[in-house]
This record gives sequence, C-alpha cells and structure tokens, in this order.
Amino acid sequence: MPIGLIALALGGFGIGLTEFGIVGLLPEVAGDFHVSESVAGYLISGYALSVAIGALLLTAAVSRLDRKKVLVGLMALFIVGNLVSAVAGSYDVLLFGRIVAALCHGAFFSVGAVVASDMVADNKKGSAIALMFGGLTVANVLGVPLGTFLGQQAGWRSTFWAITVIGVVTLIGIQVLVPRQTEAARPNLRSELAVFRRGQVWVSVVLSILAFGGVIGGYTYIAFTLTKVSGFATTTVPWLLILFGVGTFVGNFVGGKAADKSVNAALIGIMALLAVVMAAFALTAHNKVATVVALLLMGAVGLASAPGLQVRTMTYASDAPTMASGANIAAFNVGNALGAWLGGLALAAGEGYVAPLWVGAGLALAGLVVVAGGSLGRGAAPSPSASDEALPAHMTEAGVS
Repeated sequence: MPIGLIALALGGFGIGLTEFGIVGLLPEVAGDFHVSESVAGYLISGYALSVAIGALLLTAAVSRLDRKKVLVGLMALFIVGNLVSAVAGSYDVLLFGRIVAALCHGAFFSVGAVVASDMVADNKKGSAIALMFGGLTVANVLGVPLGTFLGQQAGWRSTFWAITVIGVVTLIGIQVLVPRQTEAARPNLRSELAVFRRGQVWVSVVLSILAFGGVIGGYTYIAFTLTKVSGFATTTVPWLLILFGVGTFVGNFVGGKAADKSVNAALIGIMALLAVVMAAFALTAHNKVATVVALLLMGAVGLASAPGLQVRTMTYASDAPTMASGANIAAFNVGNALGAWLGGLALAAGEGYVAPLWVGAGLALAGLVVVAGGSLGRGAAPSPSASDEALPAHMTEAGVS
C-alpha cells in the first residue's frame, strides 16, 4: 500500500480522538464552566450535527479544487478548531472550537476516501479505504481511555493540545507523502451533483443509513443492556466497550478485503450477518459469556460494512465521486442519529433494555433488503454518461458484482 495512506490514517485517528476523546472528560468540562451535564453533552451532539453539515456543504465548496490541497486545508482548519478548544475561556468558545473541528470531519473522509482509492488499483480500493478508516477505528478503541487518562492527569485541555499536535503531524505527512491530483481528474460541481440522479447512488446512501443505524441503534444504549440485563457491574462497562472497539478495528479491515472481491456480495453477507448478530444478542443478553461474544461480533460485523459502503457509493459515481462520498459520510451520521432515536423510542415505550438491539436487527434486515434489491437492479444504474443505462466496465473490475 502507498505510504501516503498512512498520513490519511493518522488524520482519521486524530479526527476520531477529537470526536470520542472528550466523552470521559465531560464531568471535568461541566465543572470548569459551571454548566449542567446535559449542556456539556452538546459538545458531543453538536459535533455530530456539524459532521453531517460539513460532509455536504464543505465538500461541495471544495469539489473543484485540488484534493491534496483540500486535505491540507482541512487539516489546517482541524488544527485551528482544536487549538481554540484547548485555550477556550468559556463553554461557548469550546463549543465553537468543536464545531470548527467537526466541519473538517465529514469533508476529510469524503475527499480522503477518493484520494485513497485513486492511489491504488481497482482491486485494492476497499483495502485502501479500510486503511484510512483504520485510524478512526483505532480511535474508537483507544480514544475514550487515552483522552480520559491524559485529561485526568494533566487537565482536559491537554487532550486538545495532544490532538492539535497530531493534526500538525498529519498536515506535514499529507503534504509530503500524498501525491498531487492531476488537473484532468477534477470534475466540476455540476458533474458532482449530477450523480444524485442515479438510483444506485441513493441505494448506497439509504443502505449506509440503515447499516450504521442498525449498529448504533443497539450500541447507544448498550450500557443499560450490560448492567440491567447481563448483570455486569457499572465499572466494567468501559472495558467491555473497548472490546466492541477491538471488533470494529478487525471488522473494518476484513470488510475492506471482502469489498475488494465483490462489493455487493460482501454487503449482502454483512447485512444478513448483522441482523443475526443483533437478534442473537437480544436473545442471549442475560448470559455474560454470550454477551461478551455478541459485543465483539456486533463491533466487527457492524464496521465491516464501512469500506464496502464507501466503495459502492464512489463506484456508482466514479466519474464524479467527491460529493457522493460526502453524502455517504453524512448518511453514516444520519444513521447514527436514526438508530439512537428509534432505540430511545423503544425504551420509552417500555419494551425493555434489549429493545434497542431488536431495533438494530430490524434496521439491518431492512438494509439487507435494500442492498439485495439494489444488486439485482444494478443493470439499471446510470453510467458516467447520463444516457447510457449499462454499468461501466470498470465497475465490474472494481468488484461491484
């Protein structure tokens, strides 16, 4: 794999730390700025909302520019956002810094996924994107414990200073290691937006919402399941969540390899397996051993879909992939919100603490129907020329079969 992918993965790691590293430090932040726990939580939800906005609007704004320069600029903005957070003298300034950094999140992965896939041959695109997302999955595993440990030892601001340093190293790495895009490879915004007339692009977006909604539908309320149903002590929950994170790390790379062979076939298998894992988790959550296994599998199977989802979207929009990639990143976050919302509704309805897992299983099953139907109808997907109804030959070469 090209060494430039390491720089992109480091950027993903830094962005993941920004998103998750503050989770364990909310009590300290709330105490310093004298705000309630719920208000402190806006630092998380506000970040997520900004990710979705940035994935679309900021990606659209830079779609005509050289992608390497865009990545460098995004990392510069990322550095500024975390620097503002590190020196924030008030809660409002800290929230502003979080929003600035979050705007880079979606656009970085949108543009970075295209750059990563352009660095390798068609049959390696899934693995290349998986490597870039690997930085994010490592942050999922280590972000909360590392961010919490550092913040507790040296103050919560130290976490943002550390992330700022990671941003600087990433910026230098991208500048030195990532190849520059050729002028001919840059489509205009009209071409980028035109891909949204293609049904298969929307199939990919809807599938991303359902896939991530399925995982997050169960994961958001997993602490209640672990303590109220499985009988684990509250103090063990963070370590169990690390187990989930380990699963996401493994699943991300396995999913990338599977996507290299056949994107649609991989996604059909993953969505079917995710529905089974979520349902089995709900049925066996009272058993501690089964819960540990199910938690690991939920992370592995859930995140195994990410590389394939990104490759599928970009393949069906291969002539103008940047905005489609941005829409897919936004779809991930919409799915996160949808899964959490539906899981919350199930709890509020008194369906019990395994109800969010059943919600996740239902969303995964819906995703299976969508991808299976989309795969059967792939011959109707528009080609890069708007008038041609057949798939371009290189889509088959890239594994869309």
